[in-house]
Amino acid sequence: MKVVHVALCPTEASAKAGRPALTPELLAASGARYSRNNEGLENILGKIDPNNLDKSVDGIFKMIDYGHQSIADMAPVAMFMDDMSLWLAYHVWSLCPVAGGQESSTRYIGLSEDSLLAPEDLGIPQQDRAAWQALMAECFASYQKCLSVWDEMAVSDPTIMRIPREVAEDQSEKGQKKLARMRRNYAFDRARYYLPVAAKTNVMLVMSARAWVNLCQQLLSHPLPEPKKLGTLIAKELELCAPRLLRHATAKKYTEQGIESGFQHVRQLARNLPNPFVHETASQHPANAYLEVFPPRDANGQSIARSLDHHENRYAWFGEDIQRTAVRFGWEAVAIAEIRDLNRHRTGTKYCPLVPRGFYGAQDQIPADANRELRDNLQTGFKATVNGMEKLKAGDWSYIYWTVLGTQYPFEHTTTADKFIYEAELRTGLGAHYKYAEHLRESLALWYQKYPATKGKILEGSAEPE
Repeated sequence: MKVVHVALCPTEASAKAGRPALTPELLAASGARYSRNNEGLENILGKIDPNNLDKSVDGIFKMIDYGHQSIADMAPVAMFMDDMSLWLAYHVWSLCPVAGGQESSTRYIGLSEDSLLAPEDLGIPQQDRAAWQALMAECFASYQKCLSVWDEMAVSDPTIMRIPREVAEDQSEKGQKKLARMRRNYAFDRARYYLPVAAKTNVMLVMSARAWVNLCQQLLSHPLPEPKKLGTLIAKELELCAPRLLRHATAKKYTEQGIESGFQHVRQLARNLPNPFVHETASQHPANAYLEVFPPRDANGQSIARSLDHHENRYAWFGEDIQRTAVRFGWEAVAIAEIRDLNRHRTGTKYCPLVPRGFYGAQDQIPADANRELRDNLQTGFKATVNGMEKLKAGDWSYIYWTVLGTQYPFEHTTTADKFIYEAELRTGLGAHYKYAEHLRESLALWYQKYPATKGKILEGSAEPE
């Protein structure tokens, strides 16, 4: 695992224009001084000693003595984090919902068994490591088989990809490259459910120093070794750009207790599920969407619909009644492959108790006459899910590393109607992953039942082709 802080430097145009360039803490201190006088930026910058930028922070504003955490919100920090597990990447995003950033995508990048993290780095008990390694090897073998079969099917019958006609018939070099990319994505989308969540990924985040400190507190308070290691590496890099905040980047007693309480809650939920814990005896649990709406007291169906009158694209205007309407929506069971992206919508609060409910392996995508390997491999993903469930019930914190991207969990998002509609528009259409689109269409159907006058005004299916 590796974490690298990347500092920002002024552009050539900014430097030629004589604009100031400040360290993250100097920027925060300069902004904080505005709250204590109105001398203006030029006078504040005049207090900076160019030969001692670090000391200048306290000369402008004694940030730590002031004790106001909002000051740390004005210190932007970017970090690149390599070789964390797919699960830890999900966990980090869940702790940093408003961060900007990117992650290596399993929809565009193939992975091999070499990407698997070592069991000792994940906290897998010694006596379980051989069995865990064998299961992970089986999951990667299923992933590679499915990748090959889905790709062959896409080549032999391109119509199954539902690629727009203008793309499929484009014979230009650019068009052919786009077609090949979409074919690879088609295979990746359906094979990735067998990838272990213990496989490596890379994440880049940009957020305030305060958010980084809060993340460190969460990671360092976690009982598993992988989050602790990431927290330690982040704190080390944070020292380069925001050293005054480091005293807060430590494990916290009440955070440790809260994390433990959350784990015991999830464990109890697992114990309460029937055995077998999935729907009937099938490996896949039905999604079963639900949606609750809490409109303003003075709103009605027509005023909700009028709030979409000038909504010409998903980034466009929403009326007040839509913005004031609270929405809680979710599904009983969603593969964590999809949850990892649904989780990254920035608004509101997400609830995702990591209690396995079943395994989704693109069963609904397999043609009746398809290669038998696709159906046979389903048992591998289900076995990984069952193993994770058994470890959870036994109180093993490392249970999550036994699971795969197809393991299904409950997922719920509480937000406002404008954000819900934006997400539904983003996640449907030619540019959306087929399973995201299915889940959001299910939620939209429930919305239309409540507000039929909005149908046609919501730009369902408008996502651009990828």
